[in-house]
Amino acid sequence: MGDMRRSSLVAIAVAALAAGALTATSTGAANADPTPFALRGSVNQLYVLGATPGVTMELVDSGNAVVGTGTVDTAGSLAWRELDKGSYTVRTTSGPAESEVATVTDYDDPAPAQSFYAGQTLPAGFSYIQTRDGTTLSANVVLPSGAGPYPTVVEYSGYDPSNPANTRMAQIYTALGYAYVGVNIRGTGCSGGSFRAFEAIQSLDGYDVIETIAAQSWAKFHEVGMVGISYPGIEQLYVAQTQPPHLSAISPLSVIDDTYQGTLYPGGILNTGFAVPWATERDEQAEPYGQGWERGRVDGGDTTCEANQAVRLQNPDLLALINDNPFYTKAVGDPISPMLFVKKINVPVFLAGAWQDEQTGGHFPSMLDDFTGTPHLYATMVNGSHTESLSLGVLDRYADFLDLYVARRTPTGAKAFVGPLVSSSITGVKGLQMPQGLDYSGLSYQQALAKFQAQKPIRILFEEGAVAGHSGAPLPRFEKSFPSWPIKRAKATAWFLTPGGKLAAKPTTLAPKKARVRSYSADPSALPPTTYTGSSSGIWAAHPAYHWKQIPQGKGLSWITPPLKRTAVAIGTGSVDLWVRTPRAHDTDLEVTLSEVRPNGKEVYVQSGWLRASHRKLAVAKSTPISPVHTNREADARPLSSKRFTRVRVELFPFAQPFRKGSRIRITLDAPGNSRPLWAFDTISHGERVQVATDRAHRSRIVLPLVAGIDVPKSAPACGSLRSQPCRTYRG
Repeated sequence: MGDMRRSSLVAIAVAALAAGALTATSTGAANADPTPFALRGSVNQLYVLGATPGVTMELVDSGNAVVGTGTVDTAGSLAWRELDKGSYTVRTTSGPAESEVATVTDYDDPAPAQSFYAGQTLPAGFSYIQTRDGTTLSANVVLPSGAGPYPTVVEYSGYDPSNPANTRMAQIYTALGYAYVGVNIRGTGCSGGSFRAFEAIQSLDGYDVIETIAAQSWAKFHEVGMVGISYPGIEQLYVAQTQPPHLSAISPLSVIDDTYQGTLYPGGILNTGFAVPWATERDEQAEPYGQGWERGRVDGGDTTCEANQAVRLQNPDLLALINDNPFYTKAVGDPISPMLFVKKINVPVFLAGAWQDEQTGGHFPSMLDDFTGTPHLYATMVNGSHTESLSLGVLDRYADFLDLYVARRTPTGAKAFVGPLVSSSITGVKGLQMPQGLDYSGLSYQQALAKFQAQKPIRILFEEGAVAGHSGAPLPRFEKSFPSWPIKRAKATAWFLTPGGKLAAKPTTLAPKKARVRSYSADPSALPPTTYTGSSSGIWAAHPAYHWKQIPQGKGLSWITPPLKRTAVAIGTGSVDLWVRTPRAHDTDLEVTLSEVRPNGKEVYVQSGWLRASHRKLAVAKSTPISPVHTNREADARPLSSKRFTRVRVELFPFAQPFRKGSRIRITLDAPGNSRPLWAFDTISHGERVQVATDRAHRSRIVLPLVAGIDVPKSAPACGSLRSQPCRTYRG
């Protein structure tokens, strides 16, 4: 049965992919039959399709030089990546077969003529979109009730947005009056091509997707917006940088700014708790029929979906790519770091996310000031989990943004019932109402747009989960808006670590020989690796069962301020600057956690940061007193001295937290682990002794960005009510 399926797949691949592909011919006999394989040039890639499995082939450039070799896989396919623009042929090494010339184009080549997109018709329901290289991407069109044309939004990702049975996101947007189109990126679902996460060609495919959908008769204004959270949120950044002319706006939710530092290798330490399993799942779901729903399509007669499985065995190994790149390199890191290319985005942007995001990590605010090309950037940040960007306090302004920039209408009242349904389905909390937002009653579209644009674009929602009567619900307790990020009026404020475990406003005057050096055993087994072990969706509930443990004696250190004399509000990144020494080791992994200790003895988690000490080299031009930026390059890595103390700066990920009068600010230092619900680390720490100096020659300190002028509710939230901020009894 398997051999019959493979033979069928090869035959269908040749037939279905004939358009735009070249057939190989025999060079050895005048009347020989064509050799059964097709060749398709792509964008810096080339595909062999429908070839004989096991055959070795050579890739030959226009100068007749062999630039690559490979063996045809069991599905009859072979792919070459990262090719230069030009003409190529492919020939077998065991026989006379050689293809006609195929053209490989470049990422920077002009897009197809508009007629290419206008010539494609997408009916309601499931169909395919053809990209510039002939690859077809599976798409599912869901139209709202009523007569068209409709304002239209697109969700584009490697999950299953084109799966007709996946109605979750479609229901949200059609209820708000939008046509919804879910599209699978190449190499996933029923889409053709080969998959590699965040590959450049996916951005160009996205351009083609936007232009094709915008050309449809049912797409209002012949423009579309993009929507999605997490993976489809991140993909919006990649697509929008290509500047599709008929893209009206994007709304990326719960995204990343830097794949390496923000999620995969925070502080240079591999994130095995979320990043590696996510990559593993992407690999698995990009295998032939990897998502499962494709089988039903094929069994129902979808020969395009069947043919599109043919190149899946050519997918690069994502785990190997991760393991082979423990340091940052421009070739691998730059193309997958949105902070480096969001300056190209030229449409309005609505971005939202949570500081304590247990998946993507919450580092995304660090790229907000890189959006220099957009006419309008709106960003909302809040404490909470990965789904907080769809919480009631965010969705209110989000729906307004879509109405104003995609639908071009005065915001409607549909969000009033859609928002609570979305929140209750995610968190399980029922009976909630949309908070009072901007009032557009009686306003024309232009008046409503002007009112929206008059608001300060950076919104900080505080103490999500602590609204009276709704403990743990996705509602903020108060908010504050600002004109830009970072907050310009934030004042870098330092507290200095003392030999006695205190955080003091002034540095110690003790000489090195008189100051006690404190130390701990960097033992990652001393605590559970994560603070939560339930289901990934269970953590979005009102009161997840966190297991945030105190560091055992001798396994870490802590420092704490005296009770604050006045309320201090911190917004932004933080820096923990330490003088460390490892007498019997050349490196160590550091984890710093910031918390608030209240007068009632309860301690609330705020934020964490990580650093492999050998990665301590700073990008000086990018670093500030509150934001150390590390190069993470192999050439900059340096071991620690066993004899002298070395200064290292650990970045605390962005956060916003009111520390009330009478509370104390605490930091803890230990080996990585037990600071996040899903994040765990492939740490090199193995019990080595880490010493910390805090004398007048080694002024270890914490620097936080304090923002004055914010009215904070007098009473603190109940312990355990704040979303994604565990609470425990303080033990010094």
